[in-house]
Amino acid sequence: MIELDFAKSADGLIPAIAQDWQTGEVLMLAYLNAEAWRRTLETGIATYWTRSRRKLWVKGESSGHVQKVKEILVDCDLDTVILKVEQVGGAACHEGYRSCFFRRVDGDGLTVTGERVFDPKKVYGAG
Repeated sequence: MIELDFAKSADGLIPAIAQDWQTGEVLMLAYLNAEAWRRTLETGIATYWTRSRRKLWVKGESSGHVQKVKEILVDCDLDTVILKVEQVGGAACHEGYRSCFFRRVDGDGLTVTGERVFDPKKVYGAG
């Protein structure tokens, strides 16, 4: 297995940028630990470590909007990766947008620049 440098961070996590494999659009930023990295390589489906829930997370396990890994780029320090993915279902963001980066800074506020692909209340339930 390709060894990344998880020891550089105190929590053993490295950033993983998910990018659309065809358009180059940045879809999201998440984190990998060694187990998430191993599972991503073994399955070809993006698997991350969720810092908020403190567990492995297969992207799309609740919504069905999985990320099929098409290519992986590793930086020069072996501590950041870009996962070029096919975003199944059209949305990477849990708020229903294609990209998690759906807001632009305008002065002292934010402007929504994306359109929702799905209603998160219908996919994840109310609350």
